[in-house]
Amino acid sequence: MKIAATLLAGVAVILLGAAALPAQDPVPAPAPSAKVAGLDEIKNQADLDKAITELDRQLFDAYNHCDLKKFDSLLADDVEFYHDQGGLTLGHEKLTESIKNNICTGDTQRVLVPGTLKIYYMKGYGAIEMGVHRFLHPKTEAVNGTGEGSFVHLWRYKDGAWKVTRVLSYDHHSAPNK
Repeated sequence: MKIAATLLAGVAVILLGAAALPAQDPVPAPAPSAKVAGLDEIKNQADLDKAITELDRQLFDAYNHCDLKKFDSLLADDVEFYHDQGGLTLGHEKLTESIKNNICTGDTQRVLVPGTLKIYYMKGYGAIEMGVHRFLHPKTEAVNGTGEGSFVHLWRYKDGAWKVTRVLSYDHHSAPNK
């Protein structure tokens, strides 16, 4: 009886403590992929912003939900991924395999930092996307904390499809939990 009372008290403390913690927005389920305008359909900066913002959403919905087929479909065969802490990864197979082995644990979620996204037209090629993203660790937040880093993606529009051809991921550092 004394053990049951102690256990019940422990559960109550945990529940009350959890209620006092700030709510962490979970990463929502992936939204259906919207049609993205081709480079030849883009007439102004607003069109370009809409297209690349949607591609970023699709890429990282796939990343966050370990949809490796979708993730890989957005990479050029010869993608080059440069990471300040992880080094260089060449080719879509190796990059997708790296995501499978390092991200698909369910403990890393990428969130774009609002107001940081910048998109630039690249004539005859596609676009450059730059911004800051935050990496949350919902299972091990106390141990791993929140990380933040800057990124540059080079998107190419070719044969009716947008693909990431180059990625620079740099300036990784700890960030305050938000």
